[in-house]
Amino acid sequence: MPDQEIDFFKKGDLGKIIPPRGERTQSLSGFDDDYVDIVDYIIRSTHKIWEEHGLGRIYEHYQHNAIIWTSEGLTYSREQVIAASARTQSAFPDVRLYGGDVIWAGNDVDGFHTSHRIMWTGRNTGHTAYGPPTGRKLQRWGIANCFVRENRVVEEWIARDEMSLIVQLGFDPHETARRIVDKESRTSIGKSAIGEVERVLGETTPAVLPPNAGNEFDPEEFVRRAHHEVWNWRKLNVLDKYFAVNYLCHGASCRELYGLGDLRAFILSTIAAFSDLMMTVDQVYWNGNAKDGYRVATRWTWQGTHDGPGLYGEPSGARMRIMGISHQWIRDGMIVEEWMMYDEFALLKQIYRARLWK
Repeated sequence: MPDQEIDFFKKGDLGKIIPPRGERTQSLSGFDDDYVDIVDYIIRSTHKIWEEHGLGRIYEHYQHNAIIWTSEGLTYSREQVIAASARTQSAFPDVRLYGGDVIWAGNDVDGFHTSHRIMWTGRNTGHTAYGPPTGRKLQRWGIANCFVRENRVVEEWIARDEMSLIVQLGFDPHETARRIVDKESRTSIGKSAIGEVERVLGETTPAVLPPNAGNEFDPEEFVRRAHHEVWNWRKLNVLDKYFAVNYLCHGASCRELYGLGDLRAFILSTIAAFSDLMMTVDQVYWNGNAKDGYRVATRWTWQGTHDGPGLYGEPSGARMRIMGISHQWIRDGMIVEEWMMYDEFALLKQIYRARLWK
């Protein structure tokens, strides 16, 4: 990997912010004239809204009934997008969003799917949901997936490193989680019946995936099989079938994993805390080719029961469900680098919420 090593900002053609890049290079029916392709749309619309403080641009770039999914749940309507953006810009007036990569699929007829990796920086001079201004300079990263049609985001999925933000602000994440959860209603509102995590049905095994039907390398089939065999089948003995020896992972809460040993330890610690953990791959799309490598965007969901000690303290019995998004860089049939993001603070709140309701 040394000759192919990449960092947060290297992959993808992202030098598209300002000025406009000339003639359109991709069919974008219904999009503003100054965008030349879908990557340009994602990068420069983000710049217009955040760096230029153009909150009103959200009216031009989000559908009126846009749906936004986060680990906290559902936000509905672009007015909510504007309100949330205003709160963030008030808390971090000098906020900057640096694009790391945009992986995409689709067209201007059926709509585009995009996955945008973002490094976010700013100084906290205003109130946040976690407390008063701290004056601290911080950074966090995340991934935003969008479904876009005719210049407007119709649906969006966001996974960001909220735990890292809280720690950099100087707050204790466990105390903050307890404080926020304690403010919530102590009634049964928000509780639901809990069924079995269907990773294994009864006394059977996890589902068996059919063999790859084709002879050519299929990035989607490869990624789906890797996740299923490693996380659902617990086949940690096949890590070297999917991940390079010098695999590098940038994870939630500033985790940095290097090599198969670190990856194995992370998987084991997660399964130890959630023994029935199941990973469901919800969506995969990719760019690239066999010669240059593949950049793959994978949106996934974890479900599991907090029944083991370790990562999050003593077992709480909490049922956890967390959305995550990963970017994988595949070279010569192996995952050599990965950006794996999920909101670990939202997970922590689910655990403390279960303790509160006991």
